[in-house]
Amino acid sequence: MCGIVGYIGKKQALPILLNGLKRLEYRGYDSAGVAVLNEGLFQTTRSVGKIDNLVAKMQDEKIGGASGINGTMGIAHTRWATHGGVTEENAHPHKDCTGNLMIVHNGIIENYRELKEDLGKKHEFKSQTDTEVLAHLIESLYKGDLRLAVEAALAKVRGTYGLVAMHASEPTKIVAARLGSPLVVGVGDKEYYVASDTSPMLAHTQQVIFLDDGEIAEISEHGVQIYNLADERLNKPSEKIDWDETTAERQGHDHFMLKEILDQPTVIKDALRGRLVESDGTARLGGLNMTEEEMHKIKRVILIACGTASYAALVGKYAFERLAGLPTTVEIASEFRYSDPVIDNHTLVFGISQSGETADTLAALREAKRKGAFVRGIVNVVGSTIARETDGGTYIHAGPELAVASTKAFMNMIGVLLMYALQFGRVNRLAVATGQRLVKAMLQISGKMKQTLELSDQIKILAKKYSGYKNYFFLGRGVNYPVALEGSLKLKECSYIHSEAYPGGEMKHGPIALLSPDFPVMAIMTKNQLYDKMRSNVEEIKARQAPLIIIATEGDDKAKELSEDVIYVPATMELLEPLINTIPLQLFAYHTAVMLGRDVDRPRNLAKSVTVE
Repeated sequence: MCGIVGYIGKKQALPILLNGLKRLEYRGYDSAGVAVLNEGLFQTTRSVGKIDNLVAKMQDEKIGGASGINGTMGIAHTRWATHGGVTEENAHPHKDCTGNLMIVHNGIIENYRELKEDLGKKHEFKSQTDTEVLAHLIESLYKGDLRLAVEAALAKVRGTYGLVAMHASEPTKIVAARLGSPLVVGVGDKEYYVASDTSPMLAHTQQVIFLDDGEIAEISEHGVQIYNLADERLNKPSEKIDWDETTAERQGHDHFMLKEILDQPTVIKDALRGRLVESDGTARLGGLNMTEEEMHKIKRVILIACGTASYAALVGKYAFERLAGLPTTVEIASEFRYSDPVIDNHTLVFGISQSGETADTLAALREAKRKGAFVRGIVNVVGSTIARETDGGTYIHAGPELAVASTKAFMNMIGVLLMYALQFGRVNRLAVATGQRLVKAMLQISGKMKQTLELSDQIKILAKKYSGYKNYFFLGRGVNYPVALEGSLKLKECSYIHSEAYPGGEMKHGPIALLSPDFPVMAIMTKNQLYDKMRSNVEEIKARQAPLIIIATEGDDKAKELSEDVIYVPATMELLEPLINTIPLQLFAYHTAVMLGRDVDRPRNLAKSVTVE
């Protein structure tokens, strides 16, 4: 999600910046821009679409041609829209009123509206972005030292940032700062690079400095100096990395799928950030575009989706019914419009799609809209067709997924659905104390996800042990039944092993006939209101001598009585369990696929965005 490149040195900056942006294309973006300082003036070009569009525009404008830029210092950016639509005005870099300050920024400035109001009429804003507000804030604090102005500005900011800034009055200096959005400084021979990851600089240097949260780098012809936000100088030497450029795109991981699984604690925070109100025990998603009076009129919710998104929708069904008391159905998009659905103006329909371009989901939403429903989208890609054609909705902020098998988008879909259910619950019937408990648990979920990811080595051992089996069952009950469905799908997608998922109580109604020592079962048996029921189902499986892998809650020693292969996960509130319990299943599918030599990121016959019906 968004990419930053900066350069200062003795070479022409423009080719380095453009090549660096190309190396960051894997991150996903919808617009791009570049700014180079040339004889005290910034030469800036921005465009919507691919980097090729940016290059074509520069050629049309004779920028960077034979008589073009000779500057040796510049910054560039690829943007994934968050605040404001996909337009040239919203693309980075952004400048201040004087035109002397130029910045690029990844992340979200949560209090940008307050900052913009404080800056008042003294500043002219030309975009809808939070980043431009940050540029004007730095301008208002600039007194001849760019680093100090950035430090002062960041002290007023609430949110996340990977920030790189230049000022025409300081033509041999770049300032970079990080909080929650990665930045790396590359150290060459009297030349320096800064980027969102190492891939843009590996053609030039393998000596890098990874900035940590709360650090600011002042990069000049004299070297790199690192400070904290208290303006204290830090001693942080460079280190050598041995990655090639392809590995760098994956941040050192063997596959994009693994990187995206490991990204989940971070991206869930992006989905929740600024949308939870702990004091009121509620969530506020402005994209709903409904008044409380309109929300009170909703008597039914329909969640429309395909594949992994439909399993996230099943979790949402439990949340809407339990928290908001609203009857909720999950409809497979490819079947919805052919079933002559009963819809009226008291029905709220959500279309859920990572790409926002899923043809089946889009057609279903159009049908629901024709029949008078409130229609909203839950998507990942800004400016996608579903985002444009619905009357509101929410971006899940998972960032681009490069692996075909969805992981982090699934988690953020669940996070957004939980927040919508909470918002309706507080409007309809939910006590503030209950809402506060849920909000508190949601704010803790990222840490528990990180803890669960530490089980990867244990799960890798289990994957090796079980990789020779040809068939699997995945079982769960209640809110964990969708988790079983998702775990089964991931194993099928990535390893090509046949697997099926069932509610635990359904095994005895037929599927139990398949159980044998050659048919392993992955059972989700965490401590919740259905624990005793699920335990009984697991005992039925054990009696048939089928191999068992159990997902259990930490401290549940009795799980070891049923199987020697138990994966212990942190406890959380029942509605939030899918955010924890899905992770071991993702890792199991990933490690199994690697053991079997599968193309983990590009499984056969699959596509990331299904745009045909």
